[in-house]
Amino acid sequence: MRVAIVAESFLPHVNGVSNSVLRILEYLRAQGHDAIVIAPGPHGKHPQSKHPQSKSPHCRAPDHPEISHYAGFRVVRVPTIRLPFVDSLPIGVPTPTVRRTLAEFRPDIVHLASPFALGRGGGWAARRLGVPRVAVFQTDIAGFAGLYQLGVLQHATWRWIKRMHNHCQLTLAPSSETIRQLESHGVRNLALWGRGVDTQLFHPQKRSDALRRQWRAGRPKQPEPTIVGYVGRLANEKGVHRLAVLSARPDVQLVIVGDGPCRSELEAAMPDAVFCGALSGSDLAAAYASFDVFVHPGELETFCQTIQEAHASGVPTIAPRAGGPIDLIRDGSNGNLCDGSGNLGDSNANPDGCTGLLLDPDNFEAKLADAVSWLAAPSRRQEISAAARERVEGKTWPRICAQLVDYYRQVLAEVNPAAWESPVANH
Repeated sequence: MRVAIVAESFLPHVNGVSNSVLRILEYLRAQGHDAIVIAPGPHGKHPQSKHPQSKSPHCRAPDHPEISHYAGFRVVRVPTIRLPFVDSLPIGVPTPTVRRTLAEFRPDIVHLASPFALGRGGGWAARRLGVPRVAVFQTDIAGFAGLYQLGVLQHATWRWIKRMHNHCQLTLAPSSETIRQLESHGVRNLALWGRGVDTQLFHPQKRSDALRRQWRAGRPKQPEPTIVGYVGRLANEKGVHRLAVLSARPDVQLVIVGDGPCRSELEAAMPDAVFCGALSGSDLAAAYASFDVFVHPGELETFCQTIQEAHASGVPTIAPRAGGPIDLIRDGSNGNLCDGSGNLGDSNANPDGCTGLLLDPDNFEAKLADAVSWLAAPSRRQEISAAARERVEGKTWPRICAQLVDYYRQVLAEVNPAAWESPVANH
């Protein structure tokens, strides 16, 4: 099968979109398919970090120079601009290169990865060439507009999304809540496609006492503070500022892994937190496993891969009851553990299979400290850790990517394209 992936984000930017595309490319190579990537090029300097050096050997930023190939497949770049109100979101410009590249590659199917401007251009070009399209909805652009109080733009963005996705044969959404949201705005032909996680890399055995001591340096040895971690981009839409309610607490050591345009502002707001910068590989795995509790405070996640990585590391999680986390976290605040106001009840109860807590977005900060204390209690840590790990067992990337290729085949079987009069490989 010949697959052209038009990706709204790609290396050197490391995020949920680019990570998914990398795993797909690796799978396609392993299975003998052919592929090409069309993606944004650099926009000036890599925006990730204004803090290239770190005092910690566990706080090294990953090095991803711009590349022209990945997994043996060619990467074609287009120019990039930035939205003035979301400077962490580079936008690829759909130049004539897109249509020319597709025409030369002659794909059987075009995969639009989190399509917006570049993805719409890629979808239009594929449509003109008679090639079926599978879109993967992954970035809540309309939610970003709402976050920045751009109501008119938010409505226009939803119209854009509806039109763009309804010109595709299939739209894959990562969570049931995202499907519900897309359906409510008139998007058709939807199916669920989640994400995989590397359960060998992210594992409870990666927990590091040395790293935990390093993070707690300068804190009283007793009582030992609960280490609460966040992993992700430091941008407004991630809601990291909400963690400030934990920063100065003597019973909590806050650890922030990631980088982005809001880092300096967040460091000023949370002077007692440890800021590690961006991590990757074994350093990132050690950080996850060394947390006591993981918190993702943002409400605009269509999936939230970092929750899966925390679960694979045996770490309980907290997130707002919104978007993708609703599918991922088996909530321990159900039943007799909550009163009508969302307060945690019986401190000794352990709900079966609990992997974390989903908090009301409107009082997230007010409930966060109590939620951390409840999840970190020694009486339930082992049980919750085991449940978190069990939650992601079997969710491997090869399995998830095999499901994606099955979706490709379903679309091809329904459309029966003859654009290039070339057979689809049977592997």
